Amino acid sequence: MATIPITKRGSEKLKAELHKLKTVERPWVINAISEARAQGDLSENAEYDAAKDRQGFIEGRIQEIESKLSGSQIIDPAGLDAGGRVVFGATVELEDEKSGDKVTYQIVGEDEADLKLGLINISSPIARALIGKEEGDTAEVIAPSGNRRYEIIRVSYV
Repeated sequence: MATIPITKRGSEKLKAELHKLKTVERPWVINAISEARAQGDLSENAEYDAAKDRQGFIEGRIQEIESKLSGSQIIDPAGLDAGGRVVFGATVELEDEKSGDKVTYQIVGEDEADLKLGLINISSPIARALIGKEEGDTAEVIAPSGNRRYEIIRVSYV
């Protein structure tokens, strides 16, 4: 099994979700199932069916998170020393060569990506175009909306 890179923040977020699922959600759904069972006939009991469905989702999500955490390599961007190159966890300030617009992205794992927060997936077209580049380099991104060129203004590890 290949290791999956994840930032320290992303790992903590997954661990918090796992803790909530195990300590809050799982006991709640077990209680809901037992209450629905106490009502008698299970064949026409919508509460029972809904609770069993929810239990299946919770148990599946617990397994998924545990699998991801066990196969992940936690990377603390603040501890990186990549010599100014763009690597996983780096925060990159870019300038669109055509429009002059500036954007800042941090390259993160799949589960952490949130474009609204400036967190882009390591396997996204823009992240793949940036990896290995340095300040002053130009990255050409082949995206569904068309090709774009970005100048790398600054690379930091925070």
